[in-house]
Amino acid sequence: MRISTATMYDQGIASMNRQQNDFLKVSQQIASGRRVVNPSDDPQAASRAVGVDQARAVTQQFADARVSARNSLAQGESVLNSVGDAITSAKTLLVQASSDTLSDVDRQSVASELRGIYETLVGQANATDGNGRYLFGGYQDDSPPFARTSGEGVSGVTYKGDDNTRAQRIDASRLMPVADNGETIFQSVPSGAGYVARAERTGGDSIGTQAGFDRNQGSVTFKGPSRVDPDDPDYGRGMTLTFSITGGTPSVAVEDEDGNPIPVSGSLGTDGEATTLQFGGVSLTLSGLPADGDQIQLRPADHSDANQDLFKSLKDAIDVLEMDQQGLDENRAHVRNTLSSTMRELDNSLDNVLTVRASMGARLNELDVVDSVGGNRMLNYEQTLSDLVDLDYAEAIGDYSLRQVGLQASQKAFADMKGMSLFNYL
Repeated sequence: MRISTATMYDQGIASMNRQQNDFLKVSQQIASGRRVVNPSDDPQAASRAVGVDQARAVTQQFADARVSARNSLAQGESVLNSVGDAITSAKTLLVQASSDTLSDVDRQSVASELRGIYETLVGQANATDGNGRYLFGGYQDDSPPFARTSGEGVSGVTYKGDDNTRAQRIDASRLMPVADNGETIFQSVPSGAGYVARAERTGGDSIGTQAGFDRNQGSVTFKGPSRVDPDDPDYGRGMTLTFSITGGTPSVAVEDEDGNPIPVSGSLGTDGEATTLQFGGVSLTLSGLPADGDQIQLRPADHSDANQDLFKSLKDAIDVLEMDQQGLDENRAHVRNTLSSTMRELDNSLDNVLTVRASMGARLNELDVVDSVGGNRMLNYEQTLSDLVDLDYAEAIGDYSLRQVGLQASQKAFADMKGMSLFNYL
């Protein structure tokens, strides 16, 4: 078969071009560190690499979301730590103020300190994160969640946020709450917190008492209530003790919130000495003499009619400590009873704050676990992506040398071939 000179030239040039192209391809791989520089290099690996890279990007987004969630939870936990310390300080001051050795001036000094704690708690309740968003307003985080109010029978602070809990997706299957709303923290108590008593009678709407209630007129004071029999059929219901005076002898009747009578064990004396009554699975120790119509309201701490507002509890204590007792037994009784109620309400509020804080701590721990899982997942993605598209340098360098030799050989062969001519022998 006769091969023309033109054909030999074309095949030689084509061979050099192929060798040069292969040499250039290996050079690009070494320069980029990737085996798959273009999708055409390995279509299947390139397609799988796109999917893995997208999954890696989503995992990185979740990692960034966890950073934001951790910042929010850490700031909220820090604020609740300060709130817990403030409640503990307030409780200490109330124990001090309960002493009968204090004068009105001393109690007013304690009230001044309590007012400072009150202002601190309002400020903490309206705390913001580093971006100006309010931590405890739910999804209404662009304005202070707690606003000042004025008027009688109110706490002085009203919650203006919503009842939602701001959440953030930290993983494909986990939507985590990152900021509890202020109502849950400052105006709630844990379920099963027990009873809280308030010495108030149904009537007007006085400063320092709940709306719809007025001060008692007698000097009766209480300690408790204490749980005696949680299996009692009336335990857990709201109860009201109503005092009456017949012929100078006081008596007491207990009714549940529906007006049904509840049996009472124990009786009142006429000398004002301490006596313990048992009813509805609880006991209550009474001292002093009641006036006709005086009442003591007992409500489970999580009852809708019970005070669950931390700010109102402090304001009630401040109001009675600033009151001039004027040597009147009924005024002293009102101060003791209010302080007793407030201390129990503060205990419940502190328990609630600690519960929410513990929940935040648990979520911070969960973030650490999810971070660890996410980190391992990222390593797996990196390894898979490396296996698909990254370059084996040892193999590539060997291939580079081989392609270089092939290119040089094709160039030498073409140079020798073009020198072959019959004219050299004429």
